[in-house]
Amino acid sequence: MSNRSDIAPSTLGVELQEVGVVVEYTDGRETFYNGVPQKKEESVRCPPGKHVQILVTDPTETEGVMLYVNDRNTHDDILESTGVGRVILDPGEAEEVFPGVTARADGYAVVVEADPEQARGRVFVFAEDEMSEHSYEVV
Repeated sequence: MSNRSDIAPSTLGVELQEVGVVVEYTDGRETFYNGVPQKKEESVRCPPGKHVQILVTDPTETEGVMLYVNDRNTHDDILESTGVGRVILDPGEAEEVFPGVTARADGYAVVVEADPEQARGRVFVFAEDEMSEHSYEVV
């Protein structure tokens, strides 16, 4: 049983730059995902132990929604104040987290499958820990 709950995301500001992606939280703070996202067809499998975040932009690419997958460290109040959502998946469980975007727990790894046309925007996946950061765009 999880000590954290699913949280619905809010709309966030997004700025796509040549060198990375900027996300503006609803509390006014920003975070920068450094690096040009690596393009992956149809799905991304994130290694176990990574902090996985999914960002889906709107068609204008200036707004989007973001959620954390299987994050058990961030307190509910922090997510609610920033506008970031969260989904908790048990091993083997899958959930359509946004239209056209499914997250699946493959053991302790997270797999994100997406159809950007159905999502009606761009789909980014960020996987990071203390040692490395990876960014992907599902095409």
